[in-house]
Amino acid sequence: MPEDWSQTLTTGPLLAIAAAAIAVLLFLIIKLKLHAFPALVLVSLGTAFAAQVPPAAIVATLTDGFGTTLASVALLVGLGAMLGRLIEVSGGARTMAEALVRRFGERRAPFALGVASLLFGFPIFFDAGLVVMLPVVFSIARRLGGSVLTYGLPAAGAFSVMHVFLPPHPGPVAAGELMHADIGLVVLFGLVIALPTWYLAGYLYGRFMGRRFELPVPKLLGGTDDEDTTDVKLPRVGPVVSILLLPLVLIFVNTGLDLATSAKWVSEDATWVQVAMAIGSTPVALLITVLVASYVLGTRLGRDRSALEKTLESALGPVCSVILITGAGGMFGAVLRASGIGDALADELNALGLPVILAGFVVATALRIAQGSATVALITAAGLIQPAVEAGAFNGVQLAAIVLGLAAGSVMTSHVNDSGFWLVGRLMDMDVKTTLKTWTVMETLIGVIGFGMAWAIFVIA
Repeated sequence: MPEDWSQTLTTGPLLAIAAAAIAVLLFLIIKLKLHAFPALVLVSLGTAFAAQVPPAAIVATLTDGFGTTLASVALLVGLGAMLGRLIEVSGGARTMAEALVRRFGERRAPFALGVASLLFGFPIFFDAGLVVMLPVVFSIARRLGGSVLTYGLPAAGAFSVMHVFLPPHPGPVAAGELMHADIGLVVLFGLVIALPTWYLAGYLYGRFMGRRFELPVPKLLGGTDDEDTTDVKLPRVGPVVSILLLPLVLIFVNTGLDLATSAKWVSEDATWVQVAMAIGSTPVALLITVLVASYVLGTRLGRDRSALEKTLESALGPVCSVILITGAGGMFGAVLRASGIGDALADELNALGLPVILAGFVVATALRIAQGSATVALITAAGLIQPAVEAGAFNGVQLAAIVLGLAAGSVMTSHVNDSGFWLVGRLMDMDVKTTLKTWTVMETLIGVIGFGMAWAIFVIA
């Protein structure tokens, strides 16, 4: 951006440009069915011109925003996808689910399936995790009897809360990056929010809906896993749990040392502290976990190394779209900042006296309802309120709470424009009306309960 340039437009026109940009974005995605990636790039470009950003600086602003966002997000999403694929192909999901059902007993099978889905929801994306787990869910439901919703909704709700609130999923990672929030704190408080939210909105509500709607187990997704594991040695439960916990432990060590250095309990210049914090950084923690999982769930179980390489390769293709959309969302946020639109919105929020966390929740909810994608809603909302966050004197816990409040808004009111709505409805063989009464209500409960807890953390901090 040229040093001698300053925005001459007033708050009213700038906010009008922002509103028009979001309206055009929604029109392109919803009405014209344009993919979110080119839609975000096009809207970012148009917004820059409309806000009178110097033409010579527009491309640099776009690419800087795109690159800065991808610098962290691409690593986390790519490595997280690899880890999830390794656990998926190895049969770890089946092993874990069946072990938990044995441990908790048949009467608490829905709870056991939900716990297994929570564990596997950390590295595995929502769509992939649901497709992997549902054959196990259906198999157990056939054996024990009862409505498929009794077993399916707790599992689907678990994948949903993990996808929305926990890194390395792209939405919270990108929002955390934009807010300059500590990823370790986002993970820690994300767990604090996700677990009780799942219990209330996923498990208890799922059991309630199972009693109200007596739906048979679908014949879709036959079998007990999406991979043929007849001649393959399945992993034991202990190693699978250890692999899932490894990145969390490393990330928490990083966060703990960061707090310790801030409090002057240890010297930040100490070599061991710097090495430990580097190992505990989220990309390195995930890289270490992928390498360990490749051995424990692959080589040690006798899997061919070339097949293992193909498994890791297959994980990257499906997430490329998500990574590009996330980068384009960062690009849009960069334009909002460079043009002064973000500052204008921050000033307006201050004038209204609306708390940043509430404003972010409302914006994310509106975007979610309008265009369907939780990731797009979360990243776009984060870009809009970032200047207001930067203008406030928020501590690390409050920044994490703002990210999680945005995340809660991004999951609200899933309906017919959300791919997850159709995935859950079709796989569980529900019609649209039943899906609205079950899945849509559950997602809204997740958003409301999650935001209430995020707000409480924000106020207490």
